[in-house]
Amino acid sequence: MGVRAYLAKGELEAALPLAAQIQAQVVAGDGESAQPTARALSDHSASAVALTSDPVWRAFEGIPVLGPNLTVVRQLAAATDDIAQQAVLPLAKIAGTISLSDFKPVNGAINLNPMTDAQPQIDAADAALAAVKQRVDAIDTTDTLSVVTGAAEKLSSSVDKAAAAVNTLDRAVRVVPGMLGASGPRNYIVLFQNPAELRASGGIPGALALIHTENGAITLEQQAAGTDFPHYAQPVLPLPTDTRGLYGDIVGEYIQDVTLTPNFPLSASLAREMWKRQFGVEADGVISIDPVALSYLLKATGPITLATGDVLTSDNAVHLLLSDAYARYTKPADQNAFFAGAASSVFSALAGGGANPKSLLEAFGQAGAERRVLVWSAHDDDQAVLQDTSLAGRLPVTDADTTRFGVYLNDATGAKMDTHLDVQVAVGNAVCRQDARPYYAVTVNLKNTAPADAAKSLPEYVTGEVILVSPPET
Repeated sequence: MGVRAYLAKGELEAALPLAAQIQAQVVAGDGESAQPTARALSDHSASAVALTSDPVWRAFEGIPVLGPNLTVVRQLAAATDDIAQQAVLPLAKIAGTISLSDFKPVNGAINLNPMTDAQPQIDAADAALAAVKQRVDAIDTTDTLSVVTGAAEKLSSSVDKAAAAVNTLDRAVRVVPGMLGASGPRNYIVLFQNPAELRASGGIPGALALIHTENGAITLEQQAAGTDFPHYAQPVLPLPTDTRGLYGDIVGEYIQDVTLTPNFPLSASLAREMWKRQFGVEADGVISIDPVALSYLLKATGPITLATGDVLTSDNAVHLLLSDAYARYTKPADQNAFFAGAASSVFSALAGGGANPKSLLEAFGQAGAERRVLVWSAHDDDQAVLQDTSLAGRLPVTDADTTRFGVYLNDATGAKMDTHLDVQVAVGNAVCRQDARPYYAVTVNLKNTAPADAAKSLPEYVTGEVILVSPPET
């Protein structure tokens, strides 16, 4: 038994570097190398299972002290083999048929066939990893040696990361082809949220656009400014009671105020209805993005020269769009034209395929994790895929494992000073009750980083020409 345990340990240790090697090969789209590496991983894991799964091994699991360690080793070997057989091998087989370059537009269009063809294998790998994760999380290491406990913790961490990554990929290949018009043309409204004037979901929607997708082709159909929309006499859609109580009816009456609520699906549905009333197009969904997210995308596209002669880069995008533009253009119409031109230039660079695909996906990933890119779909099947991700922009929900809080800021001054606002949020808890229920404390620190002479050095449009306003009574 000692020899067999030693051999099983060696097989599992030999499999670990192969897993990292396969990951690099899959990302690089090197299917020719990934498949033999995956088979080698499968051979090692299968050998570990054979060494630890027969009746003799099972009998020794009943021995006090030694038994729990043998049980965990058997469970680890079985989990590793399931990962190899049901997830790694299928993904390795498609590594040569789908790669990061497939997400890169060519002549304004993305070839959707690799994604749709790979979807069944990715979905199967996602389901397999989810099942393995559940089993690994249930492994009991209470009475095991430190070396066995450490191995279980290492596998658990690896499975968590792999499951999250494959689940993200699975969601992408399920929803992206449809959003890009694989099954018919679609239209999406893009909200450019401006955090210089904060709203709960990011910033005021000062600029908007309509993009059209069809068979992977993406075109910019129309651009609009917040000032192109009227004040609606009453909310364009029924508002939840709690939303009306917190923010008033203005959430559904002004396009600039639909993002007062941090519930992005509600904001998106309101914006969609307003666009329909104003321009007659009922969009298939709404996408939100802010200048910080644009700065991430510019790392992938490289510098972009605007029609004004300005060179937009990842380093200057935020300052140029949220500060310099207001100093240069005093009229809102001129500001809107500048923002529209910048958005159009970035869109052209992305649609033209000039971006590095790996950097582009990393930029979207970072922006999505920070809630700087939000997506809502009017199609229920797409929204079901999106709703549990950071892209959905839903309210935080407390569950049995985690207590969650949300902190949101709305600027009611009509100014554009929030570029100079530094926000730090912390949460802590303490238990001092006999029933062990915790107390929670949320601390929010707001720091004004504006220059001391802001009243003179910054334009009135930035410092605020409007006195503090409050939502009307309801």
